[in-house]
Amino acid sequence: MAGKELNPLRESDGMQFRDLVSRSRSCRRFDAEVPVGEEAVGNLVEIACCLPSARNLQPLRYIALTARAECDALFPLLGWAGYLEEWPGPEEGERPTAYLVMLNDTSIAEDSSCDSGIAAGAILLGATAAGYGGCIVGSVQKDALRRQLRIPRQYEILMVIALGKPAETIVIDRIGEGESIRYYRDRNDIHHVPKREAADLLLRFH
Repeated sequence: MAGKELNPLRESDGMQFRDLVSRSRSCRRFDAEVPVGEEAVGNLVEIACCLPSARNLQPLRYIALTARAECDALFPLLGWAGYLEEWPGPEEGERPTAYLVMLNDTSIAEDSSCDSGIAAGAILLGATAAGYGGCIVGSVQKDALRRQLRIPRQYEILMVIALGKPAETIVIDRIGEGESIRYYRDRNDIHHVPKREAADLLLRFH
C-alpha cells in the first residue's frame, strides 16, 4: 500500500542506535593491557561483509594484525591527530592492540571510495558495540607498510583502522556556523569533538 512504512524503527531502537553512534568516536588512546583478539577482529570483518557495495563488486580486503610484535611494527608508520600538533601520538601503554589494514583489490574495482567509507564507519560502530573503540587512520606511510606486510601491487592501501579498549574520555560539543571544527583536549585531558547541528546541515533551495 502506498505510503505504508515497512518495518518501522521503534523509538527504543532508534535511541539505542543514536547512543551507539554518539559513543563511536575516534579514539586515539587505549588500554594496552586489554587485547583485541582474532575472533573480535574477525567479527568486525563479518559486519563489513554485510554492507552495501557499489555495483556489489565488494572489492575491499583486510589484513588483521593482533599479535603484539605486528602491532609494534606497524605503529611507527602511522600519523595521529593532525589538529593536536604537539602530540606525537599514544605512548607506551596506551597504543592500539589490534589493527585492520583496509585494501582495495584493483583487479575488481579501480575506485572503492564509496565502499571504504561505509565499511570504516560500520567497523567502528561494531567495535563500539563490542566494548572496544577505534580510529580510522589515513596518515599512513604506505610504501613502508607495503614492504613490511609484503602486500602485492594489486592491492591499494586505503587506510588503517586502529582498535583497542578506550582509555580516554571523548565528548561532543555542538557548534554553530562559523565556529571552529578543530578537536582539542582541555586542561583535564578530556578530548572535545565539535560537531555541527542537524539544522545547519539540512539545505533547501526550493
